[in-house]
Amino acid sequence: MPLIDLTPDELLKTTRSVRKRLDLTKPVPMAIIEECMDLALQAPTSTYGENWRFMVVTDPDKKRAIAKWYKKGHELFIIRKDLLQGESKDVSSPENRVLRSINYLAENLQDIPALMIPCILGRLDSEDVAYNVQYQATMYASIIPAVWNFMLAARARGMGTCWTTLHLPFEQEVGSILEIPVEEVTQIAMIPIAYTLGTKFKAAARRPLHEVMRLNNW
Repeated sequence: MPLIDLTPDELLKTTRSVRKRLDLTKPVPMAIIEECMDLALQAPTSTYGENWRFMVVTDPDKKRAIAKWYKKGHELFIIRKDLLQGESKDVSSPENRVLRSINYLAENLQDIPALMIPCILGRLDSEDVAYNVQYQATMYASIIPAVWNFMLAARARGMGTCWTTLHLPFEQEVGSILEIPVEEVTQIAMIPIAYTLGTKFKAAARRPLHEVMRLNNW
């Protein structure tokens, strides 16, 4: 498939979390997903090497079943957000724009052409590792770069993705739908995959570098 004409810097700056601009009507060929996955597997790995697995879901019935649990996770998210932050009255605020986008994805997840659940072999919530920061960081150090590679590859091919975690309170239920052995495998996210409505995306407004970067001292 032809790639979008983007420089490396443009690709990095415009690979956004896409929700409302996902095309729910255009199928994504499995060959294109596999092409992106091949690039994902070239990501740098941690001490634990290729401790990753990637569950791709295209079956409509399974997507509908997963979407029910995702919506429950979304409901929990909204309750927690309102309790911790309160409700913003400014409908044009960045927070509310993102929230509307999150709501849209929850309402339409079942219609996304493909979902990908990145997984780690092993459990990160067992008693002996749950509070071991080094172990957890090392376990994540392969899967996160791999997913980012996948997202960049998808963007270069005219597709959008988004890192979501709202299904994780119901990891076991979603695992049952997909026959994932939850005692042995940790799901870490759910990535919607779809072509985008238009391919023009802008760099995000971020805090200036001097506010977030430190040199030699905090």
